[in-house]
Amino acid sequence: MAGIGKALASNPPRKRSRKRSVLIFTVVSLLNVGLLALLWTQLLTPAQQSSSQTSASDPLIGQVAPNFTLPVLNSTQGQNLSLTNFTGHAVVINFWSSTCQPCQDEMPLLETQWERVQHQGVTFLGIDVEDTTSNGLAFMKQYGATYTSVIDNGGSTLVSYGVTYTPETIFINASGKVIAAVRMEITSQQLQDNLQKLMS
Repeated sequence: MAGIGKALASNPPRKRSRKRSVLIFTVVSLLNVGLLALLWTQLLTPAQQSSSQTSASDPLIGQVAPNFTLPVLNSTQGQNLSLTNFTGHAVVINFWSSTCQPCQDEMPLLETQWERVQHQGVTFLGIDVEDTTSNGLAFMKQYGATYTSVIDNGGSTLVSYGVTYTPETIFINASGKVIAAVRMEITSQQLQDNLQKLMS
């Protein structure tokens, strides 16, 4: 009987210990879930926040846009084009590639805005990178891009503009200086705001 009494007396502390362990496990699990949720939101928000941060911290801003001479993609005569051909004009350069999904998504927006501002002293110029001429031409035809594009087969222009992935859009004023750079798929608001800066 004394042995049974001892066994019964020892049960409550074990139960309390088990309850404490379950409680600690639950609290730690909830904290982990909270931290994961916070991490997830931080991963999702940079693309939205970068609309204001992209240009401010970009080393290209305020610098003279690097010149380049590249073959015109939509030319049958093997024509080359340099940035200096647009001296005195505001230029919007869009780096793209035919295999890039965001490039496909933003092309109709760029084409629409190009049609709107082409008679207001603003030039749109596409730079096709990491692509073949045939794929680039097929892309332009499929997405109805009518503004001029050149092709950067060697990647030198890509490097000089600090482009790390496509699409990226660079805004150059009539004095030849970079005033903004959107290092991601551009939104309608970003495009309109930066076009307004170019034309003001």
